[in-house]
Amino acid sequence: MKIRLPSFSHASPLRTQHHPITVLPILSRHLLTSPRPIKGSKPAETPKPPVPDLIPYKDIITSTADIDELASKYSATSRAAAAAYRMPKPHYMHIFSHKHNTHITLTRPDGGALIKASTGILGFRKSQRGSYDAAFQLGKYVTERIQHQGLLREIKRLALVWRDFGKGRDAVWKVLLGSEGRGLRPRVVSVADATRVKFGGTRGRKPRRLG
Repeated sequence: MKIRLPSFSHASPLRTQHHPITVLPILSRHLLTSPRPIKGSKPAETPKPPVPDLIPYKDIITSTADIDELASKYSATSRAAAAAYRMPKPHYMHIFSHKHNTHITLTRPDGGALIKASTGILGFRKSQRGSYDAAFQLGKYVTERIQHQGLLREIKRLALVWRDFGKGRDAVWKVLLGSEGRGLRPRVVSVADATRVKFGGTRGRKPRRLG
């Protein structure tokens, strides 16, 4: 069965000297291609998402006096950011408890020490300094000293930083959860662990063997 195809002129690009069936791929390529855009016309632009309201460069916060004005001028997000900007930085209580002793240091937000104490100042000597009771007494001493010095008025927010896993870790934790830490618990905003972890490094010491 022969397929009758329309005749093409000599200048037609579809003219072929082969069998008429070879013209079909050329016809399909011309018929299936999408029409070319009109010369000089611009492609349709996709709509852009709306740009959120941003604080202009001239309204960047330069002092705390400008916060209230900007909070009323912009959205609720700006008001929340302004409240966070006004929030005071926390004080830090570092509890370093190792095998032989327990140290507690209370610092200002800038790192200046307010209270530094260890079990040795309470009269514990030698191996007694690493005991649970010594650390518990140290925790009570530090909390009482904070109250007597009137530091609770200064401490608005408190961050606890623990280090190492001696017996004093649980002892100081019990003090903060008990009646002695009643004034500090509402001020705690974060609890972190700063125990050092060794990656590689030098070879450790040979373990001590008795007997």
